[in-house]
Amino acid sequence: MPIKHRKIMLLGCRSVGKSSLTIQYVQGQFVDSYDPTIENTYNKTVKINNQDFELQVVDTAGQDEYSLFPAQYAVDVHGYVLVYSIDSSKSFEIVRTIYEKIMDMIGNPNVPVVVVGNKSDLQAEREVSREEGEGLAKDVNAVFLETSAKDNLCVNDLFQKIVVQIERSAGDGVDGGADKKCIIS
Repeated sequence: MPIKHRKIMLLGCRSVGKSSLTIQYVQGQFVDSYDPTIENTYNKTVKINNQDFELQVVDTAGQDEYSLFPAQYAVDVHGYVLVYSIDSSKSFEIVRTIYEKIMDMIGNPNVPVVVVGNKSDLQAEREVSREEGEGLAKDVNAVFLETSAKDNLCVNDLFQKIVVQIERSAGDGVDGGADKKCIIS
């Protein structure tokens, strides 16, 4: 089977861990220092259900509720990962705003989306419950999971899930067997 190229865009407000998730996934390391991203693109070749994929992961600059949604964020993008931090209810609210901007731009409610509550290692500082995350994902017809880039918890699952969503929306029906430790709804 020929390799499939898929472009995935990570969106969310600043310091929710978009870069940490991306670098953990692509390079297998956790970057502890915070250096605001302008925009970086990473490539990784993976095999999911006997299909090779060349993933182009676009790690965007942090958005806030006033950020414009650049047109290039909708061009040739196969799926979106909307990231908030479980210790920031503001970052959670911004994910909903970003989703609305994607819908305004694309107009397709079936666009593949995964909603991610990152920093699940910060349980003591939690401001957003798992139920709230699941509720938002249900509202926007997305897959939900919580991750920790620091502990490398469910990071691979996150990218596997978005690829499966992309393939499902394309009608290719690749089904993703999830890691049993991750709760995905």
